[in-house]
Amino acid sequence: MDSSVPHSARIWNYWLGGKDYYDVDRRAGDAILDIAPGMRAYARADRAFLGRAVTHLAGEAGIRQFLDIGTGLPTKDNTHEVAQRVAPESRVVYVDNDPLVLAHARALLSSSPEGATAYLDADLRDPGTILSAARATLDLSRPVAVMLLGIVNYIADPDEAKAIIGRLLDAVPPGSHLALSHTSVGPGTDEAVAYWNEHGTPKLTQRTTAQVTELFDGLELLDPGVVPCSRWRPDTPSATEPVAVHIVGGIGRKP
Repeated sequence: MDSSVPHSARIWNYWLGGKDYYDVDRRAGDAILDIAPGMRAYARADRAFLGRAVTHLAGEAGIRQFLDIGTGLPTKDNTHEVAQRVAPESRVVYVDNDPLVLAHARALLSSSPEGATAYLDADLRDPGTILSAARATLDLSRPVAVMLLGIVNYIADPDEAKAIIGRLLDAVPPGSHLALSHTSVGPGTDEAVAYWNEHGTPKLTQRTTAQVTELFDGLELLDPGVVPCSRWRPDTPSATEPVAVHIVGGIGRKP
């Protein structure tokens, strides 16, 4: 863990109002906000998308198992908290390879008595290890929600990204779901990502909405498809459409 180089998970934590970041992360985060003032709102929109997605999955979709890869630093309404509010028996496996997330993993393990949580120190690029270890907590013969929120944008090669997602979904049965969010292209965001890739780690890859939609190939996309996270089933429908953010997301069901 290098505290001299800004890190995406810590900057995200700073933008979300957390406390788990270093001064170098705050400075980088503020520099990015100077380029793209909306980035803090984008971070909050992505987090809110997690809440709505998990609420749907544990509620209407009836999912009771979650594999959350690229967990990030614990904050309010982590996946298990949202899922177990809806269905206390929900079981959640968190996966990340950031030492700082590992140091705070205890906050992710406060399961309800009826359910379970676990934390794996593993890399998205090694789905075999993830799936093997996840079996200690999850029954992969029953539907699983695979959560890839803000993590596939660190896989630059589109074929590698699709192969990883395919490997994960091949291991779970029909009725499983993929929830995915991804940094997209747009004014201000392009410049912010360029700044980040020059100064921070790990490097980010942007994709268009069409390119992100391709990551759901073979799945049944739930309405409204792949859209800005703020516009995926907003909590309060109104005559005014929520402001679009340059992070898109969606949920697909394995037929």
